Amino acid sequence: MAKTEDIRVQENVKPARRSKKAEQRAETMELILDSAEYLFSKHGLYGVTLKDVAKRVGVHHTLLNYYFEDKNKLFQAVFARRAVVTSERRMQALDDYEAICGDTPTVEGALRAFLDTDLDLYIEGGEAWKNYAALGAQVANTPEWGAELMDAHFDPVVLRLIALLKKALPDCAEEDIFWGYHFVTGALMLTLARTGRIDQLSHGLCRSDDFVAVKERMASFMAAGFLNICKPAT
Repeated sequence: MAKTEDIRVQENVKPARRSKKAEQRAETMELILDSAEYLFSKHGLYGVTLKDVAKRVGVHHTLLNYYFEDKNKLFQAVFARRAVVTSERRMQALDDYEAICGDTPTVEGALRAFLDTDLDLYIEGGEAWKNYAALGAQVANTPEWGAELMDAHFDPVVLRLIALLKKALPDCAEEDIFWGYHFVTGALMLTLARTGRIDQLSHGLCRSDDFVAVKERMASFMAAGFLNICKPAT
C-alpha cells in the first residue's frame, strides 16, 4: 500500500517540475522577444546582433543560439508574436461588424473595424505594442523581404476588409478600392512609425504618438477619400 502511495506522490510531483521548467522557459522566451523587439524597432534588422539582444537580456549570447538558429529566425518570431494578435482581433472585428450591418456595410464602418481595432492595441498595450508598431512600419517599407512577411501574416485580414469595402461600394471600380486601401495602409504605417515629423511641423500641436487623436480621425478621413475616388466599374 505504501508503495502505491509513494508512486502517486511521485506522479504528482513530476508534472509540477515540468510545469515550473516550462514556465521559466516561457518567461525567458518572452524576455528575449521583448528585448529583441525593442532593439529591432530602434535599429532595424541589420542594425542588431544576437549579442546585442543577449546583452540587453543579461545573458550569454549562446543562450540565444539555443533558442534561435540565427538572427533572422529571431526577427521572424518577434514579428509573428504580435502579428497573430492584431490579425485575429481585426478579423473578429470585421466579422462582428458584418454580422451587425448585414448587406449594408458602410465604408467608414468597415474601416473603423479594421483601423480602430488595431489602433486600440497601441493605445492600450503600452510601450511594447508601440515598439511593435514601429517595427511593423519598418517591415512594410522594406521591399526586399518585408512585403513577403506582411503578405504571410496580414493578407487574409486585408482581403476580408477589401471584401467588405466592395460590398459597401458595389459600383466602385475594383482598382480604386485597392488603391484606396493602399493609401489607407500608407497613412497607417507612417503613423505607426512615430517619426516625430508632425510634432515639428505643428510646433507640438499634434504628436506622432497620439494614437487616440489618430483613431478619432483616420477612418472618417479615409472613408471620404474612398467615396471621392470611387468610380463606377466599367
